[in-house]
Amino acid sequence: MPIRPVKDLVAEAKARITTLSPAEAQARADAGTALLVDIRDIRELAREGRVPGAFHAPRGMLEFWIDPSSPYHKPELAGDRTLILFCASAWRSALSADALQSYGMTNVAEIAGGFSAWCDAGLPVDRDDAV
Repeated sequence: MPIRPVKDLVAEAKARITTLSPAEAQARADAGTALLVDIRDIRELAREGRVPGAFHAPRGMLEFWIDPSSPYHKPELAGDRTLILFCASAWRSALSADALQSYGMTNVAEIAGGFSAWCDAGLPVDRDDAV
């Protein structure tokens, strides 16, 4: 049986999730109604910089850090704020947001175009304190 192309999986996920523009994501974070969650690999942060104020939750730990019953739970990811996920170009974040919705989360979204679109929009990036 052939493997389904990942771009098909991403397209299907995007049809089920909320996608926000970089500017809208920043406005919601600035208003305190959302938390930006960077799911990129630590090496990407070191190489490309980070969004100021974004919480880093590596993709491989996301579900464990969000689940309050997990021994790895991070309280920053709990609460009423919308978690706005982003990766480099919005493929991993689409799949991640879709997975979190399938677990019952309703307050999750992604940034259209990911970190690349954030940078292209001229939004702030910290490069000096990259990990």
